Amino acid sequence: MTFNHRIALVTGAGRGIGKAIAAELARGGVTVICASKNPANCGAVAAELQAAGGTARALPIDVTDGAAIAKAAAELLAEFETIDILVNNAGITRDGLLFRMSEEDWNAVLATNLTSAYHWTKLLGRAMTQKRWGRIVNIASVVGRSGNAGQANYAAAKAGLIGFSKSVAREFARRNVTCNVVAPGFIRTDMTAGLGQEVTAAALQHIPLQRFGEATDVAAMAAFLCSEEAGYITGQVFTVDGGMVM
Repeated sequence: MTFNHRIALVTGAGRGIGKAIAAELARGGVTVICASKNPANCGAVAAELQAAGGTARALPIDVTDGAAIAKAAAELLAEFETIDILVNNAGITRDGLLFRMSEEDWNAVLATNLTSAYHWTKLLGRAMTQKRWGRIVNIASVVGRSGNAGQANYAAAKAGLIGFSKSVAREFARRNVTCNVVAPGFIRTDMTAGLGQEVTAAALQHIPLQRFGEATDVAAMAAFLCSEEAGYITGQVFTVDGGMVM
């Protein structure tokens, strides 16, 4: 994959899928800004990428804080003029059946998983369109396509992210900026580590490949969509799920 020394911002890069995407881009020569709410996590990831020969820095930030995003975006654009690659990966879960789901849990998931992508894309996208080159990759979930009991907030946010991405793809296409979605299935991360044996066994019955994916599986797809070679792909949703929702 060819990246031509681009500059990328990856949200939720302090662990799991975000960390794997940041590492994959750094290996390709991309300067990676690792954004995460946890300063220790994103600092450790940036240091790890640097130790491996990459160029990276940490950006501790709460992606539910629109004012903080605006400040960070302005500072990044002042320094780099443009952020070439944006990966909106930050996400949380607050699971619960709808009748028991609090408004706080609904809003927290929507703010983190969906509204943050709106802020980053709006604030960094203009420079991409002016430069006439950009890659935006949003990390959704197969749950955004199928729904899931106990995850109305999460499914709504991820489905919204898919619709948002298709709209951005249409708006930005004439300026050579692409926007695509990667929708992971069951991936081995901290988020899925707490699943019990019963839930895990039930999930495996619906996965033709009979295993959970790895964060690197998602990172490989995301990195390709950020590369020069993916210039004629936009507005698409790529599931990385072992065949679960084929």
